[in-house]
Amino acid sequence: MPDSLQNLGRLLIITGAIIIVIGGLLMLSGRMPWIGKLPGDIIIQRKNFKFYFPLATSIILSIILTLIFWLISRR
Repeated sequence: MPDSLQNLGRLLIITGAIIIVIGGLLMLSGRMPWIGKLPGDIIIQRKNFKFYFPLATSIILSIILTLIFWLISRR
């Protein structure tokens, strides 16, 4: 098999594994009440208005994804 097809196969397997992990996390997110409710997440509620910006959650998610992609790229 040519080298490029092997690389493509590996890429597809890694991408599929990442999608499965993300899907699993999304399924479990309802059972993890701390996701989206961390100190640092901004919530403004008024009578007919609600503004929600998950700042701390976004930063933590960014750090985790950066570490995962850094570990993958080292291979």
